[in-house]
Amino acid sequence: MIKITGELQFNIEKTLFVFALDSEAGKVFNDKNKLITGIGKVNAAIELTQEIQRRKPELIVNLGSAGSKSFHKGEVVCCTKFIQRDMDVRGLGFELYETPLSGIPPVLEYGMEKEGLPKGICGTGDSFEMNHAETVYDIVDMEAYPLALIAMKKDIPFLCLKYISDDAGSEAADDWTVQVHLASEAFNQILFS
Repeated sequence: MIKITGELQFNIEKTLFVFALDSEAGKVFNDKNKLITGIGKVNAAIELTQEIQRRKPELIVNLGSAGSKSFHKGEVVCCTKFIQRDMDVRGLGFELYETPLSGIPPVLEYGMEKEGLPKGICGTGDSFEMNHAETVYDIVDMEAYPLALIAMKKDIPFLCLKYISDDAGSEAADDWTVQVHLASEAFNQILFS
């Protein structure tokens, strides 16, 4: 069982663990329902949609690496709000991050809180941030937003935990390369210990 709160638990066999890269999952998740989507919003959306049709999970858990200037390297943060950071249609009168005519607010609030973890707002986009200066979101990744949106539309509970691998600054690429391999053990401690 995966314990979310004191009363809220889910069966591991009915849980889908979603990663962008196998290096984020490590060997810890080899015997679990693991989905590797590939990098980026489109890959994440396609792969999760297909896997939901195949497995019909009762819980979707997105685990992966992310950058942040607000949290420390090696920290695991629970994301409960999501922004599509590369959506900008202000020229047509829409709010920054708003997807036009979708009915979805610029900040998507669809994520469960995991007891004992700090909460963050994840800004998802199809770029590796190395110059992060945004203040609306405090975590940057490349897949979480579409995963949360699909889970919401399919009415499947969604838990998103991000391992902070870098500060989304000038050294982000080097830091990510070293830190990404430590993510799976951190997730193992939080979810299965």
